[in-house]
Amino acid sequence: MKRVVVLGMLMVAGALSITVAAFQQPSDKPKGLEATKIKDNLYVLRGDGNDGGNTAVFITATGVIVVDTKKMGWGQPIIDTIKTLTDKPVTTIINTHTHYDHVNGNAEFPPTVDVITQENTKTYMEQGNPVFGVAPESQEKIVKDDSKRARRTFGQTWTIGSGKDQVDLRYFGPAHTGGDAFVIFPALRVMHVGDTFPTRTLPIMDRNNGGTGVGYSSTIAKAAAVKDVDTIINGHNATTTTPSDLRLFSEFVADFVKFVQDAKKAGKSVDDVVSSWKTPGKYAGYVEANAARVKGDVQVIWDETK
Repeated sequence: MKRVVVLGMLMVAGALSITVAAFQQPSDKPKGLEATKIKDNLYVLRGDGNDGGNTAVFITATGVIVVDTKKMGWGQPIIDTIKTLTDKPVTTIINTHTHYDHVNGNAEFPPTVDVITQENTKTYMEQGNPVFGVAPESQEKIVKDDSKRARRTFGQTWTIGSGKDQVDLRYFGPAHTGGDAFVIFPALRVMHVGDTFPTRTLPIMDRNNGGTGVGYSSTIAKAAAVKDVDTIINGHNATTTTPSDLRLFSEFVADFVKFVQDAKKAGKSVDDVVSSWKTPGKYAGYVEANAARVKGDVQVIWDETK
């Protein structure tokens, strides 16, 4: 089958633009997707920057497992792109978390396709809570998938398949949301971390959907400690990263939390923190978040710090 493989590096600024675009309204006419081969039978599908989170496609002996399905209107382009890679059917969707830019394409898949999420994510998807820290007018509502597909959940761990087709699901606690799933392809030494590490900038701490500021760093530090992983698929980054990058991101979040907590103890205000925060120089290549993102995250940490 014809395979479209896109290789190369993009600048960090480009990665940030993808993060910003991920929380804008969808294109009227979704464009095509490009498939980047990560390892044997594992691809990442990316679109025009307005498509949503990075979609992983894992081709197994019995069918295709899809991780995250982007925004509304992008489910069919995902299906069409998969057909250029294999003639095997899609059997399973795994959603890393509840946000619309990772789950709204679900409804466009055939009802025979199962959906797997962490158990908290299933609850949040049913509630349809808005994303904290994102302007309401920039958000899609969660698409209600009324098909009779099987919906399965896991608590802490779950394993699908075996051997070269094995996929391990892990939950290490709240971070970006309260149901972040880490998807591990052990035979390929790859892990999809969703938006717990979206790009090299401040992440969204979505308390409306169980997310945390104070606990964020320790959760992703546990993920960074997973053995036998060499490659990280991020939520929106234009290239893959490494476990070392994930550990550094955990340190970055921890430094930000400490900065906020120290300011609160010193009697400063939320606005004082927003105006004074600058990314420490040791995080080379990180991009400054806009004031709205900083303020949202500061408020979450502020309210969690007693």
